[in-house]
Amino acid sequence: MLVTFIIPVYNERDTLEPLVAGIAEHIGPHEHRVLFIDDGSTDGSFEVMARLREQLHKVDIIRFRRNFGKSAALAAGFARSSAELVFTMDADLQDDPKEIPRFIEKLNEGHDLVCGWKRIRHDPWHKTIPSHFYNRFVAKWFGVPLHDVNCGFKLFRGEVVRKIRLYGDMHRLIPVLASQLGYRVAEIPVEHHPRRYGTSKYGWERLSRGALDVFTLMFLNRHADAPGHFLGKLGLGQWGLGVLAMLASTVSKLCLNRGLCAAALFLAAVILWVGGTISLGLALTAELLVRRSAGVDTAAFIAEERIGH
Repeated sequence: MLVTFIIPVYNERDTLEPLVAGIAEHIGPHEHRVLFIDDGSTDGSFEVMARLREQLHKVDIIRFRRNFGKSAALAAGFARSSAELVFTMDADLQDDPKEIPRFIEKLNEGHDLVCGWKRIRHDPWHKTIPSHFYNRFVAKWFGVPLHDVNCGFKLFRGEVVRKIRLYGDMHRLIPVLASQLGYRVAEIPVEHHPRRYGTSKYGWERLSRGALDVFTLMFLNRHADAPGHFLGKLGLGQWGLGVLAMLASTVSKLCLNRGLCAAALFLAAVILWVGGTISLGLALTAELLVRRSAGVDTAAFIAEERIGH
């Protein structure tokens, strides 16, 4: 059985050699390859990868022209993997390769994706506290019973990585995307080590992007196939509020003799009607674009085919 390790790298030159050695030590009898994706490193990481490739036939490298982000790195690795099993790991050695056999054991219980759970996490508070609330919200909202949705240490069956579409920063929500396609997702606690080399790439910008991706997926989960329903309801709601504002303006003018209030309500009604008209126009445009597109890619939904003889 071939196991491929897909490892995005951004300025982690000191950890790459011990990481490859740790994988080789703990993979057991399985044939394996290590695919590094150099995401625009500037610290000499690529030179270390190239040296490892010369020394070991199991190392492959993809080099990006600049830093494109973890989702792009994983997507490039997923597209080039034909292995039966695929591991993803961070390159900073905070994920311990000794956990590899436990992941494989858990997957063999009948799961399609096994996620690591950093139960005891050795990161600064400004990283762990937001992550805790982020994970709780995502697990509750999307119904994925995981403690650590965003842990980079994961094991997939090969077909899962070939059917998940990554863009933006959606790598944080891979378990959600897999669950929505009907794959069986499980979790195991893993040992997490303090960072010994390099610096963390985490920042408030990444936190804000992660939050926006959650709301994007919430919208797509409900309205991706029929965006006109959402925009149409919004437009009709604005029109309805406009009607109420116009009625209130008429009553205020004729019955209560409050000219200034009536004028303000009349202006509000006009603004709501204009906004409603725009929303309805966008709804029709969105529906037209969906209808003219290629349609739903049902290949991602199919678990098995038995056709003909």
